[in-house]
Amino acid sequence: MSVVAVILAAGEGRRMGAPKALLPLEGTTFLARAAELMSRPGVTSIVAVLGHQAGRVAVETALPKDVTVVENPRWAEGMLTSVHRGLDEAEARGADALLLHPVDHPLVSPDTVDRVLKALQAGAVVAVPSYGGRRGHPGGFAAASWPALRAAPVDRGARAVLADHPDWILHVPGDPGSVAGIDTPEQYARLVGPRPGARGSPRRP
Repeated sequence: MSVVAVILAAGEGRRMGAPKALLPLEGTTFLARAAELMSRPGVTSIVAVLGHQAGRVAVETALPKDVTVVENPRWAEGMLTSVHRGLDEAEARGADALLLHPVDHPLVSPDTVDRVLKALQAGAVVAVPSYGGRRGHPGGFAAASWPALRAAPVDRGARAVLADHPDWILHVPGDPGSVAGIDTPEQYARLVGPRPGARGSPRRP
């Protein structure tokens, strides 16, 4: 099975006050950390979808050379437009499935990613990690689900596919990081370490 991992990193980080792709974490950035996380056995290629300040993000995140960077000019319309941009790349590569991972979830365990991949390889249409009764990331979507992703309303995003097709979903065990989104400076300080620009090195909890 050919699986393309798509990192969704096009937003401006309005509540954070800066693009979340650029946030520092343990000597790297959220985006580079996500690329490292997605580099798992079974993932054939990794695509980072950028939008706001795409040029700056591409230069400053120190991405591995094997990560393909694409730009979503419609990023301001919502995350689903970045999902569609990632779908374009997956289809162009003849992929069988894709992983969708938002850049603001940098603390996901590699084991969680592996469980999602294993579920896809076993035939799941959609595989989603869950932890503490909450759905987490990354989400795995086999090609059979892609028309539904294309047809989903922009204001509902990929969640519409999960809500409208619960029979497609296979839940796999997640971890605390899979549900730990970091959207504000306060969440960054609580879950990772000091706020951007503060003295001291970011650290994991």
